Amino acid sequence: MPLPPVGYPTRWEADVALRDGGTAHVRPIRPDDADLVADFHVRQSDESRYFRFFAPMPRLSRRDLARFTQVDHVDRVALVATVGDDIVGIARFDAAPVRPGKPRSAEVAFNISDAHQGRGLGSVLLEHLAAAARERGIRRFTADVLPQNAKMIGVFREAGFEVRQGYSDGVLEVSFDIDPTQRSLDVMRAREQRAESRSVTALLSPSSVVVIGARRTPGTVGHRLLADLVTGGFTGAIHAVNPAAVGETLLGVPLLASVRDIADPIDLAVIAVLPAAVIEAVNDCAAAGVRGIVVVSSGFAETGPEGAELQRELVRIARANGMRVIGPNSFGVVNTDPAVRLNASLAEDVPRAGRFGLFSQSGALAVTVLSSAQRRGLGISTFVSAGNRADVSGNDLMQFWHDDDATAAVGLYLESVGNPRKFSRVARGLARRKPVIVVKSGASGFGVPPGHAVRASQVPFEVVDSMLRQAGVIRVENVHQLFDVAQVAVEQPLPAGSRIAIVGNSDALGTLAADACVSWGLQVVHGPKAVHPEAGAEEFTAALRAAFADPEVDAVVASWVPPTATVDATVAVAVARTAGEGGKTCVTCFLGTRSVSATLLGVDAGAPDLPDVPTVPSFPTPEDAVRALAAVVRYAHWRRKDRGRPVAPEGVDLALARTLVEDALREHPEGTNLSRDARTALLEAIGVPLLPRAEVDGVEEAVEAAERFGWPVALKTVGEELSGRQDLRGVRLGLSTPDALRDAVGEMRDVFGDGARTLAVQPMAPLGVPCLVRSDEDPLFGPVLSFGIEGDPLDLMGDIAYRIPPLTDVDVSDLVRSVRAAPKLFGHRGSPLLDVTALQDVIARVAVVADALPEIAELRLSPVLVAERGVSVLDAVVRVAAPQGRADPDRRTLPL
Repeated sequence: MPLPPVGYPTRWEADVALRDGGTAHVRPIRPDDADLVADFHVRQSDESRYFRFFAPMPRLSRRDLARFTQVDHVDRVALVATVGDDIVGIARFDAAPVRPGKPRSAEVAFNISDAHQGRGLGSVLLEHLAAAARERGIRRFTADVLPQNAKMIGVFREAGFEVRQGYSDGVLEVSFDIDPTQRSLDVMRAREQRAESRSVTALLSPSSVVVIGARRTPGTVGHRLLADLVTGGFTGAIHAVNPAAVGETLLGVPLLASVRDIADPIDLAVIAVLPAAVIEAVNDCAAAGVRGIVVVSSGFAETGPEGAELQRELVRIARANGMRVIGPNSFGVVNTDPAVRLNASLAEDVPRAGRFGLFSQSGALAVTVLSSAQRRGLGISTFVSAGNRADVSGNDLMQFWHDDDATAAVGLYLESVGNPRKFSRVARGLARRKPVIVVKSGASGFGVPPGHAVRASQVPFEVVDSMLRQAGVIRVENVHQLFDVAQVAVEQPLPAGSRIAIVGNSDALGTLAADACVSWGLQVVHGPKAVHPEAGAEEFTAALRAAFADPEVDAVVASWVPPTATVDATVAVAVARTAGEGGKTCVTCFLGTRSVSATLLGVDAGAPDLPDVPTVPSFPTPEDAVRALAAVVRYAHWRRKDRGRPVAPEGVDLALARTLVEDALREHPEGTNLSRDARTALLEAIGVPLLPRAEVDGVEEAVEAAERFGWPVALKTVGEELSGRQDLRGVRLGLSTPDALRDAVGEMRDVFGDGARTLAVQPMAPLGVPCLVRSDEDPLFGPVLSFGIEGDPLDLMGDIAYRIPPLTDVDVSDLVRSVRAAPKLFGHRGSPLLDVTALQDVIARVAVVADALPEIAELRLSPVLVAERGVSVLDAVVRVAAPQGRADPDRRTLPL
């Protein structure tokens, strides 16, 4: 591949998922694209050429080709979409001359290959072209479109922008602002979800599969993969490739030399060859039109730099040719749908068909995950082991499960999160529909697993927890707890509240269950009630029915200690039936067992005399049962809560804020802390005024400043290490006369010497509680908003809370209330109620500007004094730097 020309914006390159689940590559045009552009033009129909150029143009001249392919990537920009070696779409803009005081605009034009119409290329190119234009300071697109060109008009109208149009000389004149709006972002994300979902569907519901590397030796990886496909009853066509045994059959499947030799279309290729041979296999798949691949082979990024480069090449070739990749180093994929019955994994036995979707990054943990599901009898719908997560990730699977009616709840074992910002957004959308349970390893800080490409991050691990809570995800500590919660989430209705009934045949177990409920924040409103230890099923179910019938009860914990060493199956069935009739959440503890239904307690639930026995989760201890129930109660509460509305405070001038930041970076391209005047202007642009402040060198200068502000005033040292330290006498408050101010200046200079040569005078703010509001731009997470109450809660206890923008008003409210010292704002021990509404307004404004401007590397407001009426921002630090590019940009891309 030739090196890009000087000035070529490599950052604009991206792989994208298309409407039909395929992929394409988007990149800036290059001068050496002339022949490809000429070929693209010739392949177009007469109508398409006429729509683009408003005239018949069967061929492009060399002069035209040079004009189209030689651009400056600033005022003249062109992007191409490629599939394989062909250009399949072109989008360009030519900027209009600068007009003082007016937003810059550019004229745009698009041309999509006839053979690829309907795949969503036009909308993808529009998103990427708009992002490039915004980077170049352009805020508006214009276009001339023939009225007959309904598809292009539809691309503009359906993108979510506010489109204006006129008509002149037989041509539609279209114009629209290209700054993202909530509607345009919603449209983009809905398209992203559909495209990524369909790309995963191609991997999990293939109509034909080929195993590349199908070995004849039993026990080898290739042999196991083919055997599992055959014995698992895959409903589609099965093919196998083994160049060393061409003409032979293996497990009834003919062995071929190459996937190129298969005449029929192939949806999925499972590759199990040596790493050095994987690239050739992927190229063969590309030539054969395979839609997706699972790479079980290891020896890639987990082995070091050479393996990482091989892994990047694998993904590059696959995506360039329309294929998604699971792996490498994957354990495989499973789909238990009876219409598919796909076991393209290394698991000989897979769990029964069910409604739990599973994703595991770790190939080694995949064995544990699948065996745990099978041991508990918890049925799964689909399973994916991502291995090195080079392409398909947990985000893709969540996009798929969002619309998958066969999946009622999902579980993810994550060793790393490559795109937390997108994860938070996608997980929140999925969690509104079905429970999302996550095991996130790495709390010990031992780093990212080998083979996972993850940007460095400076945020504490608590930010991950905050992100998961904000998204409504159920966070658990291990695989054991993952399945505990899954048993309840899959098989039981969501509880309507946290009011619990406890029924059993043991006072001791009832007490343990009640203690567990209290420790997990649940209310015991019925019981604990215990029947006689030797009571039978009839007496026990009568007590259960009373609990279910209690209108004050939201969920029931039932425990049973068998009089003998074995569980009475009659009791198990009776409990299951009673729970099913009760219509409320129920967990059980048949002491010493961990099963999901009466069937697994030794009763055939499908027997003629036991029809339709409901499935009720059972746990070996009451503590396990209550912990799983409490997790689902918290999730149900989150799901019932008002979602809130995206914060959009009035008076936030993002255009002015952007201009101020860009001006600072032009003067300091290496990044800088804004001066007080610059940060005051920036904060005023977003509606957060700084308390006035004057830095003075002399006593009378201090008095003059105080006279301007009005008495009383505060006097402070300006050194960051001293200015907030009242204990060091670096702050004097309530100075109400010139003499008091003069005395304070003298005392400070006596104490601090040269450290008090320059002092700061400020008007007194109303008394209040000092808070910290801060945003940091993290390379991995993007903007991270933090809040705390200053003083001992922050300094000694580390009492700080985090959220990931964009935020809703509910997110902002939860952020303020989530710190342990929050009662200080709400009238703790007779103190006055403070203006939390004004505080939340400040937080919302910081969240909006941090989300919109990644150039703001740090924005710290400290202290923010929250008074009975209003807030006062006493000081601020604003640092700007050239953005590194967010992992979840405002255009659709697949992860690099």
